[in-house]
Amino acid sequence: MQIAISAAAAAALIPDGSSVMLGGFMGVGAPDRIIDALVARGARGLTVIGNDTASPGVGLGKLIDAGCVACVRASHIGTNPVTQKRMISGEIEVELIPQGTLAERIRAGGSGLGGVLTPTGIGTVVEDGKRIIEVDGAKFMLELPLRADFALLRAREADYHGNLTYRLTATNFNPLMAFAADCVIAEPDEIVAVGVISPDAVRTPGILVHHLVERPH
Repeated sequence: MQIAISAAAAAALIPDGSSVMLGGFMGVGAPDRIIDALVARGARGLTVIGNDTASPGVGLGKLIDAGCVACVRASHIGTNPVTQKRMISGEIEVELIPQGTLAERIRAGGSGLGGVLTPTGIGTVVEDGKRIIEVDGAKFMLELPLRADFALLRAREADYHGNLTYRLTATNFNPLMAFAADCVIAEPDEIVAVGVISPDAVRTPGILVHHLVERPH
């Protein structure tokens, strides 16, 4: 049985310089309460891994605005001019990863695999510095698995065993990231009694979740 903690307490668990996976796609499915608490705490030097950096003032973009981020690993930053400016000025290191490759690297990290073989990016700058492996006459890049110190998830419901459900397109990177981090902190919209969530509806089992964030009063 888990006791829910405040968003501020969750943010306090994440030291400066940590690597952090954040669910969300353009802010949908992003753990906004924990993000706001990290901004309020003045977190610094974070390496963030997510699909995108949303836009200024939205989702992961709030961390960019507040100067919390040192490195971004994402599939695109095209909707956030602040990320672009800070990349160009050298304030933030950015690794752009094709979206499918990003998902599979996280999946590999959570599954204990040694990497992913993909043809995506062969013959482009994505190939630079990567190991190329030939299979049946075709070339593939070896993309290494991604893991993080923390995964911050946004869920629709949680019970007090930590079982999670997600709603609609919030089921993006959240379930994948639950497997690929040393500490998983879930921010549910609602916490319900054990037994309310049908076993068939559980998308992330509670065995993976270390902390739940309480609902705001």
